[in-house]
Amino acid sequence: MGIDILKRNNVRVTGQGEKTIMFGHGFGCDQQVWNSTIKDFEVDYRVVTFDYIGSGNSDKAAYSKERYSTLDGYKQDLLDVCDGLEIKEMIFVGHSVSAMIGMLASIERPELMDKMIMIGPSPYYMNEPGYTGGFERSDIDELLDMMETNYMEWAKYLAPVVMQNEDRPQLAEDFEQLLCSNDPLIARQFAEVTFTSDLRDKLDQVTVPTLILQPKFDAIAPLEVGQYVHDHIKDSQMIIMEAVGHNPHLSDSGETVKYIKAYLEK
Repeated sequence: MGIDILKRNNVRVTGQGEKTIMFGHGFGCDQQVWNSTIKDFEVDYRVVTFDYIGSGNSDKAAYSKERYSTLDGYKQDLLDVCDGLEIKEMIFVGHSVSAMIGMLASIERPELMDKMIMIGPSPYYMNEPGYTGGFERSDIDELLDMMETNYMEWAKYLAPVVMQNEDRPQLAEDFEQLLCSNDPLIARQFAEVTFTSDLRDKLDQVTVPTLILQPKFDAIAPLEVGQYVHDHIKDSQMIIMEAVGHNPHLSDSGETVKYIKAYLEK
């Protein structure tokens, strides 16, 4: 089973340390987004990256609309990879929706994680009275409709919104290419699950020591959301980064690495 899972999720293991650090990618991405980050950990850690089913070079034949109709399906991907590698304790770094997937895994099996690092997390993307998620329901519906009618135009629109850093347009261009490499139908369902899931009631169930890395300006998961996560995960720590945009591991990998390493050395 282990070998099948590793192939299914395109699992890659590098590094030479005894302790395992695993990196989980966000929506619309795959494990390539960690290439500039993981090299800084390979001397001291066994580094694990993977693709959720439907993303990157995972086995897309294993995709099921039923299994992946909630984030629990992606949580199970993560747990399957851990079991396939016989991981007992690890550090988990999750970006965006992967922070929430990692959170669900940590609640189900807290013994798997020593520490958890969330980059740009959001438990709920929509505004409600007393809660700033960043989007109105109509905004989400428009994005989902655009994905259905013209996926390439959707990617072209979304990439600069996500990346920011207008003075470095190559970042948005590269991210647009990454979005365009996805299967549009699978990406559409993953987007709906990501942007409509409400996990706010799960935050206070986290028992794993947690660091939240929050870019100082993020159009997808604004500062108010990062603060909400911090306020509701007991004993969590939050750092507001100098980086802007939703993907600091792509735009500012040096700063991202610095804060992760500092947290792990405590």
